[in-house]
Amino acid sequence: MHMNTHSAHQNGINAYLSVEKTTLSGRETEARVLTKAATQLKYCRDNWNANDRSQKLHEALTYNQRIWSLIQGEMLDENNPLPKQVRENILSMSILIDKRIFNVMAYPAPEKLNIIININLNLAAGLRGSA
Repeated sequence: MHMNTHSAHQNGINAYLSVEKTTLSGRETEARVLTKAATQLKYCRDNWNANDRSQKLHEALTYNQRIWSLIQGEMLDENNPLPKQVRENILSMSILIDKRIFNVMAYPAPEKLNIIININLNLAAGLRGSA
């Protein structure tokens, strides 16, 4: 089962990387990946005392790190069609996300997940709105 979960994550990331960003399906794929990341964190937050919380939290944080690393790479790409100011704003958010993920890894607390969840969902909504 663990292998399937990893494959699903990898497939999501591969889809994220391979889809043309200017298409409806590209934005929708990005939105789905961000929503999935938020949903994983919400599950951890809402089931904080579950026996498998530590494993689920690690998986969710790692998945979020991978997604935001990909987003950072895209924002740093000079050929990215987004306006420079938008790219810089998203990069600023990604730095905040990175810091929060590392903080949660070191000092886990459910309320610390809220900002990551909210940013993921807001960015997903924005991607869907621009489609």
